[in-house]
Amino acid sequence: MYMIRFILVCITVIGYLILSIPILIAEWIIGKFSPMTKQISSLRIIQSVFRFILWITGVKVTVIGEENVPKDTPVLYIGNHRSYFDILLTYSRCPIRTGYIAKKEMERYPLLSNWMRNLHCLFLDRNDLKQGLKTILEAVQKIKSGISICIFPEGTRNTSESELDMLPFHEGSFKIATKTKCPIIPIAMNNTAEIFEAHFPKMKPCHVILEYGKPIYPEELTKEEAKHLGAYTQNIILEMLKKNQELV
Repeated sequence: MYMIRFILVCITVIGYLILSIPILIAEWIIGKFSPMTKQISSLRIIQSVFRFILWITGVKVTVIGEENVPKDTPVLYIGNHRSYFDILLTYSRCPIRTGYIAKKEMERYPLLSNWMRNLHCLFLDRNDLKQGLKTILEAVQKIKSGISICIFPEGTRNTSESELDMLPFHEGSFKIATKTKCPIIPIAMNNTAEIFEAHFPKMKPCHVILEYGKPIYPEELTKEEAKHLGAYTQNIILEMLKKNQELV
């Protein structure tokens, strides 16, 4: 049964990407007349697909603190990163248009990258500081135009044995918040590696905790906290992870 779930997820992802070609064309046409309609419809379509995939995996999700997420203003989501499914878990709950910052290697996959661009995703070259800064500035413009941004500032999936042993947060990504004065929403995800990565290639039903912390406003922090905003946010996420381990 566990392998069947994996196969069904693969069929769903590949099948959707192929069958969505006419939808991409329709979205492109809609975008010529009403860009906002296209952006909202793309968001809702992909959210529905992600929720269906999560249903196939059998994961049970307990959500805490969702009331902390503003529904009328863009935010910078910051989360820990243990699984590919972190993206599905969080994106399926975004109330407004939201773009994720992904590694540049994702740009090479046709159809997938088309949908990612429709969803305001940005591609970050982790080996080129100049291009990395350009991506951060693009994210700043997204926030200013009313689009939330989500980033996992560990820079890659954390494969440490303990989910509490996070990789250092890259401070550069927090410029998105300091330059726009948008709130930072910390996200703590417990047990997401148990969906897939912990027993690749099997997918096992498990219990995941997804908690949204209270908004962080950089301008309201002390000078020292603001100077190390990445570490400050990471500590908040760590405390949520510790608290929620007993709930898994």
